[in-house]
Amino acid sequence: MANIDGTILRDIIMDHYQYPRNKTLVENDDSYKSKHMASDSCIDDITVQAKVKDGKIEDVRFDGVACAISTASTDIMGELLKGKTILEAQEIIDNYMAMVDEEAYDEELLDEAIAFQNVGKQANRIKCATIGWNGIQEILNDTKKGEEDGQ
Repeated sequence: MANIDGTILRDIIMDHYQYPRNKTLVENDDSYKSKHMASDSCIDDITVQAKVKDGKIEDVRFDGVACAISTASTDIMGELLKGKTILEAQEIIDNYMAMVDEEAYDEELLDEAIAFQNVGKQANRIKCATIGWNGIQEILNDTKKGEEDGQ
């Protein structure tokens, strides 16, 4: 794991919290799948949206009430997954979750998401850092299941 200055990591998180790039939902567009995610231990209550077409993630959005960790991690997730195939996105998600669980991961795949490399040391922050990621995982699982069922 790269030894990155904590100030840089905090700056990445605060930038995506204060100026999220993907924090707006798309209304009245059936090509987006949505997943509502709420935490039982914190204020986080967000909806994650993704537009998946021909096996590729075209767009990721979210909105709701969320702390800095949730907002920033979900926003960075959106930036990372846009334009990726479902398989590429799954590899990124798996590596992110491994990082949060303090297991081996490929930091090259995670780009700015490595800002959350120490969140596993703070058990009360793990849900915050993964709520959006769990939402997109559920959307991708539903998408894969729909494809398998011929929908």
